Amino acid sequence: MSLTINIKNMVCQRCNLVVSQIFSDLGIELLSVDLGQAVVVEDQLSGAKLEALDNALQANGFERIDDKKGGLLERMKTLIIKSIHHQDHFNLSINWSDFLADELNYDYSYLSTLFSSVSGITLEQYIIRQKIEKAKEYLIYGQLSVKEIAFKLGYSSVAHLSTQFKKVTGMTPSRFKSSRPMASRKPLDNIM
Repeated sequence: MSLTINIKNMVCQRCNLVVSQIFSDLGIELLSVDLGQAVVVEDQLSGAKLEALDNALQANGFERIDDKKGGLLERMKTLIIKSIHHQDHFNLSINWSDFLADELNYDYSYLSTLFSSVSGITLEQYIIRQKIEKAKEYLIYGQLSVKEIAFKLGYSSVAHLSTQFKKVTGMTPSRFKSSRPMASRKPLDNIM
């Protein structure tokens, strides 16, 4: 039998490598690892190994989530991050409420309420902040115009992107691009 372990702060492929190495170092056989979770053979986690796992994860900026609501919250965040930051072909003009409800098999109103009550911001605000962070990345690398970025991130217009960008960052995308403030980018797991 397998056991799925939800892990907080896994936001990139390097995170998968670090977590895989942690499990390997502890002699715990991984069946699979993906953003936000690892699947192991169930009978491998004794109390001592579980404690060692928790310590190793925390030493590397991760945290095992053992409650159902916390795990669901992390799965929501992981789906959003994966969709926005790691899948270039993903259609970002999708209906997020339908997408999350279908992927997680929960009613969207429940997911939205849970997210807001635990994180202090709405699910919609979180999605916007992740999209703005991706827009910052595109602007810093300078390979796309603001119009192309707006299209790529599923905005209906450049004006819509610009309005949300200014609300979140305090400056327009053009001003951000010209100033190229690398320090104003945030780690994906710190966006709230």
